[in-house]
Amino acid sequence: MRRFVLTLALAGSFIATAVCGLPAPGSHSAREKRAVAPRATPTPVARSGAVVPEGDRPSTTVVIDAGHGGFDRGGIPGQRVPEKTMTLDVAQQLKAVLTAYGYRVVMTRDSDVFVRLGTRVAIANSYPEAIFVCIHFNAAPRRSANGIETYFYSSQSLPLASAIHYYVAGGAPTPNRGVRRRGFYVLRKTTIPAVLVECGFLTNAGEAQYAQSSAYQQKLAEEIGRGIRERSLVASTSAANRLAANNTTVPLQPFIDQTHYRDPDLVRSKHRKRSSKSSSKSKSSKNKKSSDSDSEKKSSTGKKKSAPAKTED
Repeated sequence: MRRFVLTLALAGSFIATAVCGLPAPGSHSAREKRAVAPRATPTPVARSGAVVPEGDRPSTTVVIDAGHGGFDRGGIPGQRVPEKTMTLDVAQQLKAVLTAYGYRVVMTRDSDVFVRLGTRVAIANSYPEAIFVCIHFNAAPRRSANGIETYFYSSQSLPLASAIHYYVAGGAPTPNRGVRRRGFYVLRKTTIPAVLVECGFLTNAGEAQYAQSSAYQQKLAEEIGRGIRERSLVASTSAANRLAANNTTVPLQPFIDQTHYRDPDLVRSKHRKRSSKSSSKSKSSKNKKSSDSDSEKKSSTGKKKSAPAKTED
């Protein structure tokens, strides 16, 4: 009997110890809730380490336009590296960079397809609070031509062009060819801030080699993305106090106005059209003269003693 009582006492103390060692009721369920609960989206952080609130950015939508595509290879005849492939590669890298920072990204093309200029502009204008960034690469018959150019048209686009060009040209191992104002269709017809970045010359052996490197494409995307994020920091000439107080401002870039520049390629194409029209007219006139002369010959042979036909000078 004593053994039975002793056994019960030992068993009771063991059970009490085990119960006391268990976690409090409901602690497992709370842990499980924390594990399955959706995690908060991290707030984008600028390179300076300060948090960038979502509402402080002028726009959270970026329309990325990869130049050319489909049957439109881009570049000039005889160019080895197709521009349409390089622009799409950089555009997709830029999409990933901006998406990681919380921007909404819209692509005018996300594959090797042809998109008309009017369609690209229509897509951009359908997002009135967005910005429009065109990705291009340059080409020239002169193989030594090299460097980075950034184009804009409207005054509202100059801060965006300044910020993007400041970082892209500063981070590229190629010359800075400056910011230029030019009336390209996609810049002239858009109603939102719009820029066109020429990321180098694919007709230059060195820059073409850079452009085909995924690491360099990523570098271009990061610098363009940084310019987009920090475009609100562009300092104007009237912001002297701001320049003194904030060392992170981006300088407003000087630009070359090329709005009255006549594109030699367009001039040549117009000349070709005119010359083709004039040649077709001359051919038709020659054919008409030859047919008239043939008819005259036939009429003269039909009448034995008729006088020769008179011709007008």
